Amino acid sequence: MKTLDDKVVVITGAGSGIGRALALDCARRGSLLALSDVDEAGLAETAEQARAAGAREVRSDRLDVADRDAMAAYAASVAQQLGRVNVVVNNAGVALAGDFDDLDYSDMEWIIGINFWGVVHGTKEFLPHLIASGDGHVVNLSSLFGLVSMPGQSMYNASKYAVRGMSEALRIELLSAGHPVGVTVVHPGGIKTAIARNARVSSREDQAATASFFDKKLAKMTPEKAAEIIVEGILGNKARVLVGSDAHALHWFGKLAGARYQDVVARVSKKVLPAKTTVV
Repeated sequence: MKTLDDKVVVITGAGSGIGRALALDCARRGSLLALSDVDEAGLAETAEQARAAGAREVRSDRLDVADRDAMAAYAASVAQQLGRVNVVVNNAGVALAGDFDDLDYSDMEWIIGINFWGVVHGTKEFLPHLIASGDGHVVNLSSLFGLVSMPGQSMYNASKYAVRGMSEALRIELLSAGHPVGVTVVHPGGIKTAIARNARVSSREDQAATASFFDKKLAKMTPEKAAEIIVEGILGNKARVLVGSDAHALHWFGKLAGARYQDVVARVSKKVLPAKTTVV
């Protein structure tokens, strides 16, 4: 795929952040867009901005990516309305902060349902249409935390490692079968989005402190720059895209240090992470 002009691009989680930035980047390149989110107000704003930015066509739908039946119906409807599907960006995602033994099962199931099963549903339901297009591409959003693990992020790590593993295996399968579909796994570092502010936390986490730490200490790159890097990865048919200097640095640190990186992170995290609250 050398251009996104006149390509049908599906983006989940398009109501804000990286999803919105991707929608606007693709709009400026002349794409036809199918945008979805559970945030209907944010989605409507993205759709309006995408039309103004030059998208050939914009479809917007409220969609819970964790709902398999809803995703199946959505994929069929998009393909029927727009005639084809060339790119699917499984971007929708959520965050959950808290030490493993402090987390509730309901929150664990929630994050896996969206971050992993949402990507599985989007990939599986759209894959036949991508193959039929003759010029398809799957883009699955993992994370820097799909390359290295961090304390307080066990289930987020689990979901993002799972996205990486599934996507890399899928890419190998498609290459082996000779299907005309590329697969790119994206590993963003700290991006200036609302993901931490909208995250769930355990009973021992201070929600405000956790969000503030992310926004002030970790979120360095704008969603617009992240979107530009991701689109370049699609057009370059890259298997893996690291977004941000922090993603590059920690990726190489993890590779060079091996499992010992965990010991370093354990020591550093005691000094920098927000303090736990006392459960009464």
